[in-house]
Amino acid sequence: MSEEVTVSKVEVLKAGSRQLRGTIAEQLDPANECFTDDNVGFLKHHGTYQQDNRDDRGGKSDDGSKMGKSYMMMVRSRIPGGRLTAGDLLAELDMCDEFGNGTLRITSRQGLQLHGVLKDDLRPTIRSISEKTTLTTLGACGDVNRNVMCCPAPIRNNAVHDQLQELSQQIAHHFRPHTTAYQEIWLQDDEGDKEKVAEFTPVEEPIYGECYLPRKFKIGIALPEDNCVDILTYDLGLLAIVENDQIVGYNVYVGGGQGVTPAAKKTYAAVGLKMTFVPADKAIAVAEAIVRCWSDNGNRVDRKQARIKYLVREWGLEKFKSKVEEYFGSPLPEPRAQEVCDVDDHMGWHEQGDGKLYLGINVENGRIKDDGDLQLKTGLRAILNQYSHPVRLTALQGLILCDVDPADRDGIEQLMVKHGIKKADELSLVRRFSMACPALPTCGLSVTESERVMPRVIDDLEVELDKHGLKDERIAVHMTGCPNGCARPYSPDIGLVGKSRGKYTLYLGGNTLGTRIGFIYQDQVPLEEIGSTVSPLLGYFKSERTDGESFGDFCARKGLEDLQQHAAV
Repeated sequence: MSEEVTVSKVEVLKAGSRQLRGTIAEQLDPANECFTDDNVGFLKHHGTYQQDNRDDRGGKSDDGSKMGKSYMMMVRSRIPGGRLTAGDLLAELDMCDEFGNGTLRITSRQGLQLHGVLKDDLRPTIRSISEKTTLTTLGACGDVNRNVMCCPAPIRNNAVHDQLQELSQQIAHHFRPHTTAYQEIWLQDDEGDKEKVAEFTPVEEPIYGECYLPRKFKIGIALPEDNCVDILTYDLGLLAIVENDQIVGYNVYVGGGQGVTPAAKKTYAAVGLKMTFVPADKAIAVAEAIVRCWSDNGNRVDRKQARIKYLVREWGLEKFKSKVEEYFGSPLPEPRAQEVCDVDDHMGWHEQGDGKLYLGINVENGRIKDDGDLQLKTGLRAILNQYSHPVRLTALQGLILCDVDPADRDGIEQLMVKHGIKKADELSLVRRFSMACPALPTCGLSVTESERVMPRVIDDLEVELDKHGLKDERIAVHMTGCPNGCARPYSPDIGLVGKSRGKYTLYLGGNTLGTRIGFIYQDQVPLEEIGSTVSPLLGYFKSERTDGESFGDFCARKGLEDLQQHAAV
């Protein structure tokens, strides 16, 4: 009789990893073509994924033989609140040329990713990030608290935005992994500190323990009038409650999450449930209590069920809250009445509050590159080298230049025009509120295209919106190449989720606020038919909407059957 399975293989591996060391140091040897599966799992905690160039799969080498996998690494920097210096961004742009594929990518969670890094360049890349920037890759991936999201608007002389950003930094520091493996493997001399790695002196992981978390954990912080970072789609969301221009506390949401496994009906996307109100000075303590509660009680047998959203719904919110109170050490009050009510993409020119300006620049699908007339990478380099502005990254994969002297506005705009960088008012709202995951060729999970085809999808939708007199309508469109939900496709007005090559599941009924999960309107929609499929619904929306009603709200109100009947007419 076989022994009862108590934990998954991943949990066993983490427990025996010597605090995430594995045999990473040994496998960095150039003689190894790639990392083994066990080490691939540990590497995520260090901020890097092993991938292969799927465009090369099935190709032939120079001698005519069939090519195997073309291995490469993705390296992600953890950037709490999306806050970095001009020097940080310039250094990462240099590294994408030196070590990557010549492009830099802003993620949907305010981070930066280098793609196409060869295995032999992995140590130099991570070490360069540590030495040449204020950033780190530690904890950017893996079964730990990931990058802490926060509204990036650089409003000065305003305690509220300062408090938001400060809390994002404090939470990131509080939940950082304590393992010394990162220092020993990546940041020592060129050979690494192999002696220390081999000796392994464990340190205390006060929150994570020897097995770290059941899976990844995501935290976001926002304001009711500006949920620009989609806090309800994360494991833990903190919605600031403001009185007399000060944050007095936060409404706490638990159990959001976007990942879905198509073959497992037990998985689903969810928005967070409002659990409690916490005073500002207790926010970190309550966050820790929530993490500890989930870490101790979450599913460590089935990783498909190893997210807090499943524990919250299995127990019910009341039981979950009661258990969190045990970890926190005292009762928690009922949440305040405030809810998310609006969102801002922060694009274009804005007053900063201290006599200076900030400028939001749209980066379509987050990819910073030079391509034809759009010389975005060269243009950003020119602007940052000349003006050295601090930078913030947005959750819609754009960026913000902070602290702009009004006298420099014309010079910056001239550089933008020179390099083909469009201003916010030159872009449709549907393009500004769109985003896509990388998908092919780098993501091993992707079943079809996303980032590379999204501009074409938006082109088609712009035509249909204009046809129906809706070109100025704010509609959010998110696309992913698979159901894992990296670009949050289940909560916007229109969600496009890769189902098979060239075909997508079309979701409707979410909204730009990120407060509701959409429903499946149609499955297996061919890429070239997305615009024409949505078009009759846009016309229906134009004629039947209520005053101020958004497209997502309209679809949610009408429901699947009504929309299908209208489209069939």
